[in-house]
Amino acid sequence: MRLRPLIATSVVAVLAAAGASASAAPAPVQKRPAFASAATATVTPGVQTVTGGSQCTANFVFTDGTGAVYLGQSAHCAGTGGATETDGCIAGSLPLGTRVEIDGASQPGTLVYSSWLAMQAAKEKDANACAYNDFALVRLDPSDIGRTNPSVPVFGGPVGLDTDGTSVGEQVVTYGNSSLRFGLESTSPKRGVSLGDAFGGWTHTVYTVTPGIPGDSGSGVLDAAGRAIGTLSTVAVLPYPASNGVSDLARQIAYARGHGVPGLTLVPGTEAFAGVL
Repeated sequence: MRLRPLIATSVVAVLAAAGASASAAPAPVQKRPAFASAATATVTPGVQTVTGGSQCTANFVFTDGTGAVYLGQSAHCAGTGGATETDGCIAGSLPLGTRVEIDGASQPGTLVYSSWLAMQAAKEKDANACAYNDFALVRLDPSDIGRTNPSVPVFGGPVGLDTDGTSVGEQVVTYGNSSLRFGLESTSPKRGVSLGDAFGGWTHTVYTVTPGIPGDSGSGVLDAAGRAIGTLSTVAVLPYPASNGVSDLARQIAYARGHGVPGLTLVPGTEAFAGVL
């Protein structure tokens, strides 16, 4: 149950037989999973997840075109080192296949992707990626897809993926679900502002009315238009005390697509985005 501290920190082409013209098979249509309504769903962005005893918060719902459905969480939620172990290229992690308890689900999910493990396997050299690519996927048991809805509680959305970063003063919202809140739901939705991008766009510093705390790790962050900006990863000590580091979701998805989950896609919410006010 930790939030990492940041110290100062196919289409297949088909050729016709001889004499016939070449043609291509149409791209298969990806069927949207049969999700529950937002009013009846028990598994949504913002639910608690527990991996090896460490409690975090799910960010968004994802698919990959195969029929599988995933919840996103932070890679460090499966970390085996101390809270200050922030370099994903060397940090210890529980293995893929680890069972993950999901609040509201009838069965545990399965850890099937970790950016930390992916970067270590790829021998990643980009220091910014090593420090801020903090993303994991938990595959839902098929029996729980019908209990799931991709809408963010209170705020609705996401309406899509933010791909251009954040500007200073841009308004943001997030929904944390740390067990340290003792079930006080009124403290989960948070509004705030971004202090802009940093470290090559891999992270965004945000201030919210109350900062993310241990257990909020992984929470999804939306911009003022309801687009998914990123996932809560760190609590800063310097240079902006009590601010949070938000890992860029577009970059994290792109990395996952190139390292084992090629069709990974953010699922938009079924509920309209309610805005930041």
